[in-house]
Amino acid sequence: MELDITFFAFAIPAVLFAGVSKGGFGSGAAFAAAPLLALILPPAQAIGLMLPLLMIMDVTALRAFWRRWNWPVARVMMIGAVPGVVLGAGLYSVANADVLRFLIGSVAIGFVAYQLARARGWLRLEGRRPFPGAGYFWGGMAGFTSFISHAGGPPAAVYLLTRGLDKTTYQATTVLVFTAINLYKSGFYFALGIFTADTLWAGVFLVPVAFGGVFLGVWLHKVVSEKFFFGITYVFLTITGAKLIFDALT
Repeated sequence: MELDITFFAFAIPAVLFAGVSKGGFGSGAAFAAAPLLALILPPAQAIGLMLPLLMIMDVTALRAFWRRWNWPVARVMMIGAVPGVVLGAGLYSVANADVLRFLIGSVAIGFVAYQLARARGWLRLEGRRPFPGAGYFWGGMAGFTSFISHAGGPPAAVYLLTRGLDKTTYQATTVLVFTAINLYKSGFYFALGIFTADTLWAGVFLVPVAFGGVFLGVWLHKVVSEKFFFGITYVFLTITGAKLIFDALT
């Protein structure tokens, strides 16, 4: 991994996306980091670079929302996430880089489709009664997609939005669930060699960017429309996802 101008030209915006989202603005935008980095790095390095930075952000957010979560809801999802993470690790161990690029690109396109469907009212989750075992199922889906590309937000939201949580409880529960999922992932990342000396060293340079992104998210929340921000994010993710799928297939 060369820490050159090209690397930082992609890595800094990627980490800023994640930090801005963790700062409470543009929830879900953190997922944009992995597809962006996967354009210039092997997928394993892209996700390996981001996980320690996301865990640092998790700790900061966890302190801010301490004990404001819904424990029964979080517990079910955290238990369900375990087999999802194991499945993700199993797939990673047998898949090549192009398969991972295709998966990251597909999840990026799917993320945009999910958000647009909700924004246009085609998909309404609030107030719906979940099926038996839904928390375990969607927790597993969140664990799997989070392992592959740090994209567990949409599956988690499908379940959390049916629970009638207020905004603060929803955010706190999300933070707790993904703090646990990222801890699960870290052990497998070490075992599978996804963490390397290069990714950890590169991450050191990006820690200030991560914190800066969190503070930027707080500021953007006050001065910029989330609709405008998401519009840019969706266009970016569509282009990036399509490019990753094209690269994987060709």
